[in-house]
Amino acid sequence: MKHLLLTCLAGALLAQFTWAEDNKIPRNPSPKGAKVEILMPKNGKTVRGPVRVVFGLKGMGVCPAGLVLPNGKPQENTGHHHLLVNAKQMPAMNLPLAASETLIHFGGGQTETVLNLPPGEHTLQLVFADFAHIPHDPPVISKQITIKVEALKKKK
Repeated sequence: MKHLLLTCLAGALLAQFTWAEDNKIPRNPSPKGAKVEILMPKNGKTVRGPVRVVFGLKGMGVCPAGLVLPNGKPQENTGHHHLLVNAKQMPAMNLPLAASETLIHFGGGQTETVLNLPPGEHTLQLVFADFAHIPHDPPVISKQITIKVEALKKKK
């Protein structure tokens, strides 16, 4: 784990120095037909919390953030998931995705999560990004789904 963390930090620092040189952030290409989707819950469903969210990916592979090959380059056609929760707008696709209350990173290579969402309507959307949290070119983004979380019924 310590080695992976150091690899992640070294990769991020190397990427930052590369970006500073030419003011362009390098973006890794996504293969034609690559697709990310939310497999569960389904769009329009009413669910009870906590909400299990399952990610789907076609045409690419999942790899932890920061992981690079011995040659210093990331494995081609790989990345990791980022989940937008109730995001008002899409993040910039040409910059590293910044974690926030509405943008959750899954840099460990996770393919599902459990969210504790309050009762009400919520939107969910996935963005797949490379080892440095930068969306691929073209970006691999799921359709936005809307779910309704029901309040737990109190026992009498």
